[in-house]
Amino acid sequence: MNFDVSTVRPAEPSPHSLPTAPSGQIAPHDVPTAVVGADCAAVIVAGGSGSRFGGECPKQYQTLLGQPVLRHTVRTFLSHPAVDRVIVVIRAEDRALYDEAVAGFALLPPVTGGVTRQESVHCGLEALDAPPPRLVLIHDAARPLVDAATISAVIAKLAEVPAALAAIPITDTVKRAPGGLCRETVDRTDLWRAATPQGFRFAEILAAHRQFADAALTDDAALAERAGLPIAVVRSNPDNLKITMSEDLPRCAAILAAALPDIRTGQGFDVHRFAPGDHVVLCGVSVPHSARLDGHSDADVALHALTDAILGALAEGDIGSHFPPSDPQWRGADSALFLRHAVQRVTARGGLIAHVDVTIICERPKVGPHRPAMITRLAELLGIAADRVSVKGTTTERLGFTGREEGIAAQATATIRLPG
Repeated sequence: MNFDVSTVRPAEPSPHSLPTAPSGQIAPHDVPTAVVGADCAAVIVAGGSGSRFGGECPKQYQTLLGQPVLRHTVRTFLSHPAVDRVIVVIRAEDRALYDEAVAGFALLPPVTGGVTRQESVHCGLEALDAPPPRLVLIHDAARPLVDAATISAVIAKLAEVPAALAAIPITDTVKRAPGGLCRETVDRTDLWRAATPQGFRFAEILAAHRQFADAALTDDAALAERAGLPIAVVRSNPDNLKITMSEDLPRCAAILAAALPDIRTGQGFDVHRFAPGDHVVLCGVSVPHSARLDGHSDADVALHALTDAILGALAEGDIGSHFPPSDPQWRGADSALFLRHAVQRVTARGGLIAHVDVTIICERPKVGPHRPAMITRLAELLGIAADRVSVKGTTTERLGFTGREEGIAAQATATIRLPG
């Protein structure tokens, strides 16, 4: 198939992108000297349909411990201090799934891929060519368990050779079985299972893609072989598996959960009084009412309580220490900004939000009719599945200030998981 590079165009930038990226899975002083200042970009290939996985949603957007597979993968590369920029190659029809999966991450605009993996990688490389990086890592979106040490090892090897790939040595006995019948035992000496990331000096792998655009090879190391580039093998983290079949997802979840053994719970509480108005904002949802809530921001009492719960689980103070009410820039602010900040603090420490529970305390308005919308909005803001979000409403049986309908209170708990 002929490949016209003139058709390579970056997709539109995500409207959810924020100017900050998570950090922290590997400290700069732990990075090999050959890796520091590498001028390295990463191309994450997420353009497959996942036909072998099954289901309506491609595997890279399936939920893994409350977050899309792609989000786990991208976070690892954004967190690595030697990776300067990250670009994701996607299918055009998956743009909404992509935007949701990477909300809040500082990424280059995504690129629409081609029919084959090779074409998709080529699209990503062409989008990086102005200005070009010195090195590039190419990684499968469906490998969310790649670790920082493997990334560092691949980058470091590029100081010696123009190409390097992460791989896992084959330790099992290998059989050749045409037609399902065992015919031969294959010598496993020097046999490796190729994985990703595969790293290259950028100019040389781009030239290889341009020269052998019709080769239809299954990975970029094979393309480098065709171009005559020496390729080093770097031992990968053995858990760096590729999600291919549906049964791979729970296995991947078990490995990932075991790597986040520090389970913490935080709680938050907030209250706001009523003031003249015609609606209140609860859990990011506008609810019609005969009054509004009075506060320095939009007074979303539920988001304030939840933000405090997450910050409490992190032992990082409260919402007022991060967003002082005396600061005029937060007057009338959307409280979603505060919650996103708390989520980013979890992400920055390599963790994830496992579950949240919010209780709204008031006589009116009634929470029940708006609960589904509130759950959906919280799941979106937190970047987790809706079945990990609980929203409840209760009253104080006409007792106290909430019983007298003078205001609304909210309490929240948040459970997070962090690396040990």
